[in-house]
Amino acid sequence: MAQVVVRNVDDEAIARLKNRASRKGHSLEQELRLVIVAASREDYQDFWTEAARIKESLRGRAHSDSTGLIREDRDR
Repeated sequence: MAQVVVRNVDDEAIARLKNRASRKGHSLEQELRLVIVAASREDYQDFWTEAARIKESLRGRAHSDSTGLIREDRDR
């Protein structure tokens, strides 16, 4: 497991995170772990959610072979 040091974090933000951790019954360190893991998953999940939306919007449409267009562009 990696370790991270974060400097210059706003005191009020730390106080809010400590309160949040306390309400959940765990330490600030555990709360920060949960926040970091959740944030990393959100970006990943957002990507797949958007990819699925685009795929669905294209369902049923005919798609041409782009090989000729690519070759034409490269030959310019």
